Order: sequence, then C-alpha cells, then structure tokens
Amino acid sequence: MTSFCSPAPVTEDVLALHRSLLTLDSHIDIPWPDRDDAFLDTTDRFVDFPKMKRGHLSAGCFVAYIPQGKVDAQGHAAAQEQTLAMLDAINRMQGTRNGITVRVCPTVDEIEAAYRDGVLAVVPGVENGYGMGDDIGMLAQFRALGARYVTLTHNGHNALADSGQPSRVLGDAEARHGGLSALGREAIAEMNRLGLLVDVSHTARATMLQAVEVSSVPVVATHACVRALCDHPRNLDDVQLDALKASGGLIQITAIGGFLRPRSELQGRRATVADYMDHLDYVVKRLGPEYVGISSDFDGGGQLDGWANAAESPALTAELMRRGYDRSEIAAFWGGNFRRLLRKGEEAAEKGL
Repeated sequence: MTSFCSPAPVTEDVLALHRSLLTLDSHIDIPWPDRDDAFLDTTDRFVDFPKMKRGHLSAGCFVAYIPQGKVDAQGHAAAQEQTLAMLDAINRMQGTRNGITVRVCPTVDEIEAAYRDGVLAVVPGVENGYGMGDDIGMLAQFRALGARYVTLTHNGHNALADSGQPSRVLGDAEARHGGLSALGREAIAEMNRLGLLVDVSHTARATMLQAVEVSSVPVVATHACVRALCDHPRNLDDVQLDALKASGGLIQITAIGGFLRPRSELQGRRATVADYMDHLDYVVKRLGPEYVGISSDFDGGGQLDGWANAAESPALTAELMRRGYDRSEIAAFWGGNFRRLLRKGEEAAEKGL
C-alpha cells in the first residue's frame, strides 16, 4: 500500500476544486428513533446539514437501516413497519430551517437541479432486504417514498439472499440459499422494473456474483472495500471486482477502518484518508476510474482520521489531488459515477425492463 506520513493539506486550490463539484456520499445512516435534528449542528451525529454545508457535501444517500432479525412472519412485519417509518422520517428531512434548504431528490435530474440551486439533496435508500420481508409489493412502497437502492442483506441471512457475515446469534449456517433465493431473484427483477438499484454490500460472494448475472441493471456496492488489501468477508475480491466491471457496475469505497486495514495493523488507531484512498487506487488500477466512488457509512460505523465527519469532506479531494487525479476523475469519484448508475436504473424503469 501507499504510505503517507501526513495528511494532504486542504489548500485554497483544493477548496476551489472541491467547491466546484457536485459531491455525493452514497451511504449515510440516520439515528433511530428519529430525533428530527438533521438541521442542527449536532455533537453526536457525523452527518447533519450544517456539517454538509461546511464540508461542501452536496448530496447524501440517507438509508433506512434495518438490523437482521428472525426470518419469520413476526420479524418480517416489524421490519416492514420500521422501514416505512424510517423512509417517512427521511422524507421529512427537507424544507428550510436555520438558513439551510434541503430537498429529497429521488431522481438524478432532481439531484442536479438541487445542486444548481445551491440546496442540499437527500436521496433515500434501504439497507437490508429484510425490510421487505417476503412481500415483493413492499418494494413499490419503498420506491414511492423515494428510495433509490436496496441493500440485499446485512449481517445475517434473510429471505432474499445469503449474507457475507452469517449471524451466529440467529443461528445462521454458513449459507441458507447458496446465494440468492427464488424470492431474491424475483425481488431483483422487481427492483429493476421500479428503478431501485441492487446494492450488493454485505452479501455473500455467491449472492453478489449471482446478482450481477440476474440483474438487468448494473449492480452497486454502495459501501464496501477491496479484499486484496484487507481480507474481510465484507470486502470484494478481484473476481467480484472484475464481474462488476464486466456488467458496468460500481463499488463505492467506505470509511470503516476494519475494512480498510486489518485490525492488527491499526493497533487501536483509526484508519486514515490515505488508507481509504489506497482502496480507491486499487480499483482504478484494476478496473478504471469509471467503476469506483466515495461513501462514508457515517453514523453507521464509518469514521477516519482526517474524515471524521461530513465537515471534513475536502480532505478526500486533497488526497485525490495529491495522488494526481484530475478534475474529471475526482468529479466521477465524488458522485458522477454513482449518478450515471442511478440514471441507468431510471432508464430501465422507463423502458419497463
């Protein structure tokens, strides 16, 4: 890995470039139960709208995260209810308060219009297909509430697919379906029809590779890292990365220290922005700059030394500039690639694929 002794300085040139970009973070958790504090400069939240403004972060995908529970009727009913309640809360994260204007933007055109108008964009998502239970009809409700992607699994197998991290607490075997279940395949077809991207973060290797084959729209890992650099089951290996490229998909590197460096190497310290960019560099060198982007997983475990919250987002642009990336590449990493994939989802939905 590349090693840098000190962070790249956030100079006026860095800030000028960073401020000129439509910057998008593809995975941010929300507190639950809802606290209605996104417009406040909070001390215990890594992403709120004042921090986004200070960090010139234009847009964020805020997700309804549902932890894995029992795969039964009672568990499904509770997960469905909470997912809809969380999406409702995300939809309330808009309007003008404390001098900041925010819009919920379920299409790329709306995201780009918000940027031109100088207002922040919120893009809803769902983390864990457990939130739909075993009811395909829930996906249309998610989309009607603005959701743009569904992460197929979290930590633990669900009715759709196998997770990369089986839940021992729930008694999971190493595999439940051998990848996707029949319901999971139906769900992917419905997601394609609706314009919901298929997110393969957290999935088992077999699930991810099958999803690439089944989906008529390229899949995305909205918050993942590279297994060649850190051998963790949440990370994508070279075969998976190559499958993403072949299908036109995308990996968004995430700011979880244990996915960036082995914990034995971190020795109690946080991973750094340089550690993070080593993973982005790896994908660029293997696949090209069109297949990688930026996510934080802030408020869901993500945090780096140098990118501790949304206000410090220019630090990533500084490191990208130090590594020699040009403006077009940095713009692609900071959301251009992700917006392209969202558009593909929209186009497939319009065509009825």
